[in-house]
Amino acid sequence: MRCFSDTSFLCALYREQDNSERADAFIKRFNGEITVSSQVLWEFRQSARFQVFRHQRDKTKGFSKLEAERMMEVLATNVKAGSLTLTPVEWPDVHSIAETLSATHTMKGGHRPMDIIHLATAKHLKIGQFLTFDGNQKKLAEAEGMVVPL
Repeated sequence: MRCFSDTSFLCALYREQDNSERADAFIKRFNGEITVSSQVLWEFRQSARFQVFRHQRDKTKGFSKLEAERMMEVLATNVKAGSLTLTPVEWPDVHSIAETLSATHTMKGGHRPMDIIHLATAKHLKIGQFLTFDGNQKKLAEAEGMVVPL
């Protein structure tokens, strides 16, 4: 079985947060491939860096640079080890699928650009299971016939 992971799932795996127990439990019982795109990995790293920016301005927000570096290092190690499968995509095809998804769903459901791109990537790769903790993205994935096993 193959699943495509969005950034919210990775964040729950690599930093303790509300959904971390659910993410960890899924990983323990899952026997298959978790696929990510270069876009998902970039968004994860960008998010970690942004949290450092927030933390530097207000210590009650975000997290430290050390924590961000730890998260990015563990993620890179897991990709290198094959725990996450980085799969290349044809970006023009992904963007074409994304345009169709946007035209079909965004005015009704208010979907964000990255959410559309991640789902379009999973569809491009013909992966029927989608890992997300984002409620609106889950609705979009299910509307497109995908299974969200979380």
